[in-house]
Amino acid sequence: MENVVNRIKNDDYSKVRVKEFIELFSIFSKEISLEAKNIELYMQAFMHSSFVHNLGADRIESNERLEFLGDAVLELMVSDFIFKKFETLPEGDLTKLRANIVCEPSLVIFATDLHMEKMLLLGPGEEKTGGALRPSIISDMYEAFLGALYLDQGRDKVHDFLNQYVFPKITSKNYSAVVDYKTTLQEYVHKHYKDSVRYILVNEDGPSHNKRFTQAVEHRGKIIGEGTGSSKKEAEQIAAKQGLLYLESKE
Repeated sequence: MENVVNRIKNDDYSKVRVKEFIELFSIFSKEISLEAKNIELYMQAFMHSSFVHNLGADRIESNERLEFLGDAVLELMVSDFIFKKFETLPEGDLTKLRANIVCEPSLVIFATDLHMEKMLLLGPGEEKTGGALRPSIISDMYEAFLGALYLDQGRDKVHDFLNQYVFPKITSKNYSAVVDYKTTLQEYVHKHYKDSVRYILVNEDGPSHNKRFTQAVEHRGKIIGEGTGSSKKEAEQIAAKQGLLYLESKE
């Protein structure tokens, strides 16, 4: 990180973004009762590869390694929680429930409920194209934050964080992050703007048995949300969620 910090000092765009991050992270820390020991570790957790690339630094300086660690920590703690909470669930159902909790749509909800996406450090290009609304970037950031929290504060602090902001949401063995955001968004747009939105297929890739779809939602000629999923329906729901967050933030 020392190399990245030195490069930031010589880049006007990055200096401004890091200053904003520090201010927002200070507020966020107070909200979750976090006394960070290593602020640079958390800064790295919110540092997308595009931000690092813009500085001409190595990709390894981004949040990807922390994401790897946070993913493992999250999966273990969620496994422990549901194993104890749902004592009669068989292995197969526990596996399905865990997958529903740690999947991209769920992580996006956990992160955006705390407005963590506002702290993302993105390169100029990614910033302009709405990177802060991309579910994959938000979910990766969330896992990276958990990785940083684990390294900075230890296992118990991560558990406390999840116990306060994640586990209370898991009230049923049928938990799912899939909410009908399309309907909610359309109702919101009709009420506030007296018009509608439309969905656009942005990308489709992967083999036939494992397709990935990226859908965008457009309002008045502007992309206000984007989502990626294993079906067009799932991708549209994620896009609608992001679109709703965007429009609400403008109020």
